[in-house]
Amino acid sequence: MALPGSTSTTDDHVARRVREQFVAHAAAVLPTMSTAIAERMVVLVNQSSNSREAQSRRDALMAYQKVSRNWTQGTATAWRQALTRPKESTRGPVDSSMLELIGDDEVENKILSSRLALGVIEKSGSMLNDLRMRMREIESLQEMSSQDILRPEVVCQLVVEEWCNAGLERAVWISVQDVILQCMLEAIPAAYKLVNDDLIKQGILPEIDLRSQVRLTAPGPLERGQAAYEESTAGGVEHTGPGDDTSDTPMSRAKFRAQGLLGQIKRALGDRREDVVDRSTSPQPPSAALIRALDRSSAETVQQGQYAGSGDQGGSAGGGGGAGGMAGQPVVVGRVASNLRERASSLKKEASTQGEKAIIEIVALMFQSILSEERIPASIRVWFARLQTPVIRVALFEPEFFNTLHHPARKLMDHMGSCVLGFDSREISGSALESEIKRVVQVIEQYPDTGRRVFQLVYDEFQKFLAKYLTEKGSSQRVVNLAQQVEQKETLAIQYTIEMRNMLDSMPVREEIREFLFKVWAEVLAVAAIKHGPQHEDAIALKRSASDLVWAASAKPSRSERARVISDLPKLLQSLRQGMVLLGFDLPQQEAQIKLIRDTLADAFLSKTESIPQERIDAMAERLTHLEDFIIEDGTGDIPLDAASVEMLVGIDSSSIVVVADGGAKPTQAMLAWAQELQTGTWYMLDHEGKNSQVQFVWRSDRRQLHLFASVDGRSYLIQARRLAAYLQAGLLVPQEEEALTVRATRDALAKLEADPARLSS
Repeated sequence: MALPGSTSTTDDHVARRVREQFVAHAAAVLPTMSTAIAERMVVLVNQSSNSREAQSRRDALMAYQKVSRNWTQGTATAWRQALTRPKESTRGPVDSSMLELIGDDEVENKILSSRLALGVIEKSGSMLNDLRMRMREIESLQEMSSQDILRPEVVCQLVVEEWCNAGLERAVWISVQDVILQCMLEAIPAAYKLVNDDLIKQGILPEIDLRSQVRLTAPGPLERGQAAYEESTAGGVEHTGPGDDTSDTPMSRAKFRAQGLLGQIKRALGDRREDVVDRSTSPQPPSAALIRALDRSSAETVQQGQYAGSGDQGGSAGGGGGAGGMAGQPVVVGRVASNLRERASSLKKEASTQGEKAIIEIVALMFQSILSEERIPASIRVWFARLQTPVIRVALFEPEFFNTLHHPARKLMDHMGSCVLGFDSREISGSALESEIKRVVQVIEQYPDTGRRVFQLVYDEFQKFLAKYLTEKGSSQRVVNLAQQVEQKETLAIQYTIEMRNMLDSMPVREEIREFLFKVWAEVLAVAAIKHGPQHEDAIALKRSASDLVWAASAKPSRSERARVISDLPKLLQSLRQGMVLLGFDLPQQEAQIKLIRDTLADAFLSKTESIPQERIDAMAERLTHLEDFIIEDGTGDIPLDAASVEMLVGIDSSSIVVVADGGAKPTQAMLAWAQELQTGTWYMLDHEGKNSQVQFVWRSDRRQLHLFASVDGRSYLIQARRLAAYLQAGLLVPQEEEALTVRATRDALAKLEADPARLSS
């Protein structure tokens, strides 16, 4: 026992004070977090798409208001109690069979807390690492205890556990987890900084040698996420390095973490069979017995239709499909989950190597996670379940499935999952989207031996279906047609301006006429081309007016030329008025432009400058008539956009269309690149003019300048490309799900394997 005043006693006192300070500072955020959650739940109630959903959300809000104080107080108490935990865990080894039977709630809580902790780890960065080094110096321990309250995963785990202890549902947590994460990101890193600063004042490692941070113990799953770059590089997994301005976006960081997960999977597999890592160069097929078992499993699925609770596959799964089976869908999903576990167990019995068993187990755990994703309608989850055997087959034959995020099997499931996350069961049951997912699954089942080729085929077909399906819903088709016309008009206007600048470059034309042609008449010609067609007689007449105006405004040294101008002027001015009407100019605006033109023509009568030869005017008129033949598709720059031009172009009320035009902060190149990566069908939270809306990305124009988002309340948001990037940069447009479906499933699988590693080979 250390004597009073000894170094050991002093160090223990310092270490305890650090943890007490940390907990006190972290707990200060709990009341604010509670209020923010309640406010978000009120917003969700107001955004409900139907009365049943609204009532369900109101019930959840009332339940939360009753126990929110219990949750925050329970969390604060749990954090304080964690201060007295032993430095090293005293728990004995966990029996894996016991964990399998009683650990479901614990595993689910760990999944939720792991997602929260990953965000905290990412935000805390060097502050957390510095604190680890200083605590190691104080306590003479190689690493913090797995139960240390200073660990983000411990802090977050207690938050989740106390949520459940207060009687709150996990589904409610999921609906507000972004609010919880934001509050934690404000409090926990600040708490790390506070205690680090205090330790520095006490002279504890004021300067940290980065070389001393080389890890001497095996990292856990969350810590491996921090080392994703090194792991993915060592494992041969494709990656995007940190610190690159083309990579510094939330989605690129999510990809970065996801690639780290793939590195962990490869390492788990590589520990059990070296040829899993090397099969990219010399693939080894599964054993004959396992191939036969896969064939039997595929055939039984198709013949019995035992997962399908809807459609033509019968109701042996419990009749959960269709509107009449909605009440039984949870039973169906539970039965499907049990069936999938049995099938995976049967396949593992036929596996001849530990590597094959590991692959089967990991894929099976991924599908268990997908089946437990309650935000996906149950009818869709049972269709997803039928892909387990085809995906196991692909993973066994093609190591790329665990090496890349871009394997077509992953891409297909991720995109289908991102599209259905925004629907409830009533909306999707019997919809064209459900029918398409059903068709995709059945096509894959019909060609079990084709591997990635069939997944790539149906992925391409699903993309084409989605482009049509999303733009035919509600008012989206009308808005898409409108947006296409807007982009065509703006592109034509830019090209007309460029061409007229080139044609007039060497001509002696007054600046007032140049400005009118470039800023007004180019728009007129573009609108006329869209409304009537570029070769319509009205459009050609307006083009001819441009060359007539150039000639009329040039010097007129001869009496005959001046007489011709006077004779043709009424017709020319009438044509100019008609063109300005197309742009929606009112009478005062027209008169202002006409006066400017009249004054310029009057000056031309007195000008002594060189006149423009008639052959050049004729050449200009000819080129304008056929200008569309010379227009290129790229190089037109950004397209301007505003609500007035929308109404002017198509003559409709744009009250249901929110036009988000260019402006605001200038986005970075990384954000511009991210804006071009958004996938149609995915869901976002949009904050526009102080109102939060759940929106789905439904369309991008051919020239990738205009983007359309449809909200659940029927409004459409048409956003110009640069403004879209600015919204992403400012956090006004946030992905509803930052991680793809298969990435979340992989993370959940790793969490379960961390709890019971024996599952890989048992």
